[in-house]
Amino acid sequence: MVVGDVTTGTEVLVVGAGPAGYVAAIRAGQLDLDVTLVEKDAYGGTCLNYGCIPSKALITATNVAHEAATAEEMGIHADPAIDLAGMMDWKDGVVDQLTGGVEKLCKANGVSLLEGTARFADENTVRISHSGDGQGSESLEFEHAIVATGSRPLEIPNFEFDDEPVLDSRQALALESVPDSLVVVGAGYIGMELASVFAKLGTEVTVIEMLDSILPGYDDDLKRPVKQRATELGIDFEFGYTASNWHDRDGGGIRVVADPAEQAAADGGSEARRATQSTDETADGTKTAPDERLEFDVENVLVAVGREPVSDTLELSAAGVETDDGGFIVTDTRARTNSDHIFAVGDVACEPMLAHKGSMEGKIAAEVIAGEPAAIDYQAMPAVVFTDPEIATVGMTESEAQEAGFDTTTGQFPFRASGRALTTGRTDGFVKVVADDGDGFLLGASIVGSEASELVAELGLAIELGATLEDVATTVHAHPTLSESVMEATENALGHAIHTLNR
Repeated sequence: MVVGDVTTGTEVLVVGAGPAGYVAAIRAGQLDLDVTLVEKDAYGGTCLNYGCIPSKALITATNVAHEAATAEEMGIHADPAIDLAGMMDWKDGVVDQLTGGVEKLCKANGVSLLEGTARFADENTVRISHSGDGQGSESLEFEHAIVATGSRPLEIPNFEFDDEPVLDSRQALALESVPDSLVVVGAGYIGMELASVFAKLGTEVTVIEMLDSILPGYDDDLKRPVKQRATELGIDFEFGYTASNWHDRDGGGIRVVADPAEQAAADGGSEARRATQSTDETADGTKTAPDERLEFDVENVLVAVGREPVSDTLELSAAGVETDDGGFIVTDTRARTNSDHIFAVGDVACEPMLAHKGSMEGKIAAEVIAGEPAAIDYQAMPAVVFTDPEIATVGMTESEAQEAGFDTTTGQFPFRASGRALTTGRTDGFVKVVADDGDGFLLGASIVGSEASELVAELGLAIELGATLEDVATTVHAHPTLSESVMEATENALGHAIHTLNR
């Protein structure tokens, strides 16, 4: 490409080099399409650079330190010294290796890489602005476009990320020193993952959540071990509150002010974060409906209330592409927008915001452009929360299956009955499967426990292939392994589990 006030062309334009965009570009290159990939920041996108990968690296590192420090029961006595700079260097090395690999893979598959910010000029042209003095801009004409611009953290009133003590997840993952104290606003998956990381680094952590429990959208039996573990780590929770403001304190640090969520809503709080609070006690023993203002003296505040699609920077109206009220680009089952030659994939297209979902959509979009009979199917889409312990789900929950008209049967196996789990010292949690009571076809599964993120893959494959309880139960699983718990859960549903009482 020639930088300057010129117009060039490409068969397929991909905007955004995150897991959705770079996968789409590589797949399109494999299908012998002429592809140009435009990225304004870093190859690999938020996931590889500022989200999934660095956060999981720090989760692993802090888990190693915490497990070493709390392994007295195994006869191990240690007091690990944490070198945060060294930990961050290791994390950055992992990120650099992966992002460098993305760039090499793109080039190896014939993808042209272009750095800059793309905005639609019309339905077949984008204008690309290059950063840096004297870099200028250029026009790029395309036959097909795939928009994969991802998402960004949501800000809340009075907590702008430009303010030094206020952190988003990206800033929290790049801190040069461990804060002595931290307020985390939001008990969703990002807030809970990072709360555990900092608690294991020795930070005093308080989580403020306007709802009445952690991890909205997950069943209580999955959340309960996570909440219990977080409490054991010393994390404090204030449910039914919303962070309303903060100010500097004399002598250093800040004071975070939180008001009851109902009052904040009445005073004009964020619609996206409003909820009706109950005065009942929740399944994990948390009381809701607070009635007084709270104040927290801390070093930093981390805002993790969710993410929003990055669609407002693209000038989509120039291309006639529609978005919904939430800013998501509207697509069909083939990733097409209302404009047949423009596609959208990943976080910018729809919930759930999952990197692997975006990658799958990227492949589908490339294959549709190449004339392949491809379509999106979310039936066996796994979701993972890398808390301690982990949560993983795939397919339908029991209630969802019943609402869909299935007569269900379930099976469950607790990790406390697993020989392998006992040898790891982590026996919290279970595997649960949901199946059709008539034919035994697997409909869904949920896991909470160590390595849930790995165990869910087998169940996702089973659902994708239309496997039955009998299929999984009669598949021999190696011993001693955590994966035996999957087999035992299906056996439990059939009424003949060996290592737990049958229902």
